[in-house]
Amino acid sequence: TVTVFLSTLTPKFYFALTVTSSFISGLIFVFEWWHFRKYGTSFIEQVSVSHLRPLIGGAESSPPAPAAFSAGDNETGRQNMPECKVWRNPLNLFRGAEYSRYMWVTGKEPLTYYDMNLSAQDHQTFFTCDTDALRPSDTVMQKAWRERNPQARIKAAYQALELNNDCATAYVLLAEEEATTIVDAEKYFKQALKAGEVIYRKSQNCHSQSPQHEAQLRRDTNVLVYVKRRLAMCARKLGRIREAVKMMRDLMKEFPLLSMLNIHENLLEALLELQAYADVQAVLAKYDDISLPKSAAICYTAALLKARAVSERFSPETASKRGLSTAEINAVEAIHRAVEFNPHVPKYLLEMKSLVLPPEHILKRGDSEAVAYAFFHLQHWKRIEGALNLLHCTWEGTFRMIPYPLEKGHLFYPYPSCTETADRELLPTFHEVSVYPQKELPFFIHFTAGLCSFSAMLALLTHQFPELMVIFVKA
Repeated sequence: TVTVFLSTLTPKFYFALTVTSSFISGLIFVFEWWHFRKYGTSFIEQVSVSHLRPLIGGAESSPPAPAAFSAGDNETGRQNMPECKVWRNPLNLFRGAEYSRYMWVTGKEPLTYYDMNLSAQDHQTFFTCDTDALRPSDTVMQKAWRERNPQARIKAAYQALELNNDCATAYVLLAEEEATTIVDAEKYFKQALKAGEVIYRKSQNCHSQSPQHEAQLRRDTNVLVYVKRRLAMCARKLGRIREAVKMMRDLMKEFPLLSMLNIHENLLEALLELQAYADVQAVLAKYDDISLPKSAAICYTAALLKARAVSERFSPETASKRGLSTAEINAVEAIHRAVEFNPHVPKYLLEMKSLVLPPEHILKRGDSEAVAYAFFHLQHWKRIEGALNLLHCTWEGTFRMIPYPLEKGHLFYPYPSCTETADRELLPTFHEVSVYPQKELPFFIHFTAGLCSFSAMLALLTHQFPELMVIFVKA
């Protein structure tokens, strides 16, 4: 019966059959590709894993994640966890003395408009308040922070100084944007400090009189803390590192409630430059706490200190023969923890990817944070013999521990899926943004693409050589 049926079929039937199958497989391929680009997974694979495997009895029970760090499968915890909050970069450079100089030399704009707009919003939040109308110079500065043109901002700062020679925020703006060297920026900040301390003391004396005076004290406190921090950063950049460390420590003691400004990250970097590793460990003991938000600086500095204890004598060949010692296991686990928090950092530390100037804002666990960390800390990893070798041998093992980072983490919350979009807005266009996890094409996309191509080839052959294709099918 089959033979009689096949003998009655004409070449037109085979041609129509192959064209139809090619069309259907092409539709499936287009849908699979669209679903993968939008959701990062194959639709067929997702359906088979979610619905068919439990029916067959292949569901696997995964062990619960450690409650200390991971949210596991707790959806409520994930909803309450802010995934893509943008933070002010604690080590951001000076616009006039560093970012502008880069643009003059290369012709490339190192800061994006989105990043600078966030900074303008920060300045309006930190340096203005409702009582600015009482002081004409502050009224001028309130408008200055909203100006988009740098020259207009600088002109407004000089206008504010003409009205009041002790306008601290005007000196801050000139230090950030007009000064073309760190030495000039430091001079402006010293003038801002002198003016800011006078205004701060006045606000302290009358802050309890009304809510407006409290807001004014809050603003004057922000100005004073900002100026002292930038002065410490100037001292660090000019080589007066011990002076910078003292200024940072004093600032943290004087304003302990302002820990959200992450001044301890400035302190960690300066202490690493001094090679004061015991002091670095003391800072980590205070800030690497389960209740405090993590950062690449915290996680990778902790890994660096543990790697320092074993890296000089570490050899992958020797370790594979005798196994890892307790200290080496601790170092490897610290590296895995750091890489899980921010998987973009190792490629910059190992110089597998080019660095750019760090942006003024960073996204924790994102490429922008990795650029900012590696820009300042690469030298500290190079200084410790064998540390980069240990990192090179062990960092990729993290990805085998966490096969589905967007769904479930090991020590931290699942990796946020929105980091790529935010990083592209923060980092300049000439920088190739690092993406994690890399979206490799699933099997079913390859399969449907191959099926579509094969069916199309059969349709073409059937159209060109109908008799031969009929003979082939019958044979």
